Amino acid sequence: MLCNASAMARDDGLFDGEKLLLTNGVSTVEGSAGGGLSSWAVIPGMETDHGLGLSAFVTGVGFNDFNLETHGIAVGVHNRLAVSYARENFDTLSAGTALGLGHGYTFRQDIVTTRLRLAGDLVYGPAWLPQITVGADFKHNLNGAVVRLVGAKQSAGTDFTLSATKLLLGSSVLINTTFRLTDANQFGLLGFGGDRDAHRTGQFEGSLGYQLTRRLAVGAEVRTRPDNLGFARETETHDLFVAWAANRHATLTAAYVDLGPVATFRPQRGAYLSLQLAC
Repeated sequence: MLCNASAMARDDGLFDGEKLLLTNGVSTVEGSAGGGLSSWAVIPGMETDHGLGLSAFVTGVGFNDFNLETHGIAVGVHNRLAVSYARENFDTLSAGTALGLGHGYTFRQDIVTTRLRLAGDLVYGPAWLPQITVGADFKHNLNGAVVRLVGAKQSAGTDFTLSATKLLLGSSVLINTTFRLTDANQFGLLGFGGDRDAHRTGQFEGSLGYQLTRRLAVGAEVRTRPDNLGFARETETHDLFVAWAANRHATLTAAYVDLGPVATFRPQRGAYLSLQLAC
């Protein structure tokens, strides 16, 4: 419906939908545009500098002992400004019983992200100048009493990001680096700050992608995280992904994800599947 409406509005110059395929990225589990795990310096939607863009997504990840479902929407303005909303639902399944929370206890989090493009262009311009964005992720954990019980200092927090991304068309290679200032425990699903460290620390996100065809890309990502809670050690996360643009409006992403240990449980590895609709 959204994409049909945007196509009707092109004559009015509101939605132009002229970005190259896959250059809007996919939707991260936190709602921003990028890879599955890492935020990139791209703006959601298919708009260029003269229009508006819209996207919506739903993602499911099945781990050894947990399941994650996340969904959301995003708006891009003139390929310059982005605002998105995402809801994360982290189902503890039978692990909830072992943690004393009850079978299927679900941690929920609302995330609003903003991104502003400062300089550069993802595709055009000199290869040495990437597209650069700054952003903020406003996170609100809906299980405040529980996350404080396990040692979190707060049930809400804000991440700050600085990202640089470049697609080298001649070699079909995409490179991204993101610096994130955060105090989130397990991305915020276990609150913010803890008994080991209550302050934001700088973390790194990196992505490397290769565009096999106009519609198909493969790649890998790494993301480091703070280790704030004494009872729940956190390590870096990784993924290997395949993204396929079925057409200008629909992108399907599949990935293998290694989340590392979660809340005293063994390293969590599993399959990631995400559908994004964009205009």
